[in-house]
Amino acid sequence: MKNQCLVKMVAAAFAVSAAILALWPLTVVAQDPELQQKLVAVKEASARNKQALAQYAWTEQQTISLKGEVKKQTTYEVRLGPDGQPQKTEVAAMPQSSGGGREGRLKEHVKEKKKEEFQELGQQLAALAHQYAQPDPQRLQQAFQQGNLTLGSAGAPDEIRMVIRNYIKPNDNVTLVFNQQTKAIQSVQVASYLTDPKDAVDISLRFARLPDGTNHVANAMITAVSKKLIVAIQNSDYQKL
Repeated sequence: MKNQCLVKMVAAAFAVSAAILALWPLTVVAQDPELQQKLVAVKEASARNKQALAQYAWTEQQTISLKGEVKKQTTYEVRLGPDGQPQKTEVAAMPQSSGGGREGRLKEHVKEKKKEEFQELGQQLAALAHQYAQPDPQRLQQAFQQGNLTLGSAGAPDEIRMVIRNYIKPNDNVTLVFNQQTKAIQSVQVASYLTDPKDAVDISLRFARLPDGTNHVANAMITAVSKKLIVAIQNSDYQKL
């Protein structure tokens, strides 16, 4: 009887210890008031800025390059839709040369098909970059609660650096630089992928502010590493709707 009681006591002690260990990472994170304070500032600024940006339309110039050679260059008029996603209307494309004769037309057809493929991939990469461009407060909070968010100095006064793991996709990595004085994101660096983690995608986003303080992506560089394809985006001519 004594042995049975002893076994039950040991089992109960192990169960309590396991529960404490399971909660320990969340407890440690929750007890970091500085990190929580900085996170609240980023979340609030992101929410306000998303509403402000929805009042604008702007011009986006997208250039797709393969192994250093420009394959497609397109200009879009952009605005955010009701779902917060960018709605794009093509307004201009880089002029294409046409060959003479049947052989020339065949080559031109092949080129056009390739350009369509480049454009489709370019749009996928641009859409991926947009997911990281405007931080989602819910995803940030989830990363915080799961212990996937760390805080550091950006090296400049009033700037902080947040590193977020498993933000949108498993094993992705986001480094966000936030200016506490202007309450605006300065830059975002991302290591991610489209569908297969082996096909790495590197994203570099640089931000700028409009006269009313609205923050926006001024330029983006999105690299599909294995394909050696780069999508360069420049945003300009912001106009209130």
